[in-house]
Amino acid sequence: MFKVFVYDDYEGLSQKAFEVMEEVVKQGKVTLGLATGSSPVGLYKRLVEAHKEGLSFKDVQSFNLDEYVGLSKDHDQSYYHFMFEHLFKHVDFNLDNVHLPKGEGSLEEVAAEYESMLSQNPQDLQLLGIGSNGHIGFNEPGTSFDSTVHVIRLKEETRQDNARFFNSIDEVPHFAITMGIKDILRAKKILLVASGKNKAMAIKEMLEGKIREEVPCTILQNHPDVVVVLDKEAASLIKHD
Repeated sequence: MFKVFVYDDYEGLSQKAFEVMEEVVKQGKVTLGLATGSSPVGLYKRLVEAHKEGLSFKDVQSFNLDEYVGLSKDHDQSYYHFMFEHLFKHVDFNLDNVHLPKGEGSLEEVAAEYESMLSQNPQDLQLLGIGSNGHIGFNEPGTSFDSTVHVIRLKEETRQDNARFFNSIDEVPHFAITMGIKDILRAKKILLVASGKNKAMAIKEMLEGKIREEVPCTILQNHPDVVVVLDKEAASLIKHD
């Protein structure tokens, strides 16, 4: 079931997303599924500000959605680096409770170990962005709805979308390791954040389209509690009552 909130701009969207996540964090011993990319930056900024006012993460554990294959932790475009720059180093997480999939080493072993941890620690809240082609996590079109943690080849449109974070398209990795769709759906609550016109068709498909693996986000129609927070541009194609 979707609860959809639309705001005039990114600031309004980020504030609502913050309020949803803050409510869960305040419960204390919870598990968060976290995401990277441009969409959650405003949310993380507000979490850091709230920590300065007393919001604590010391009993929270987290699992990130995904990581590029082949980037070291200290690469400035690794998701490990992103999370520490935008959140972890600014708040009181116990770093033993912070989990991110590694994009190096024996990826089969990494995937199996991460899947084991996820299955034992279902997310109280899973934060998601959405790709312009409807991917969630890095589960590209055609990914099985029964998928668990796996390595995936990124679609060229995904690499093009993410090229803005790199010096050139040639530097964007071709593979990523990601939570599977089954892992995402395990979460008690899902918070999906999207902004910009390039996300509008994916949002329309997610809310109104036929459930199919060719558009992975459509499976969220089967989840009982999905909060969708959008700006006007991302919401521009959806039906309004």
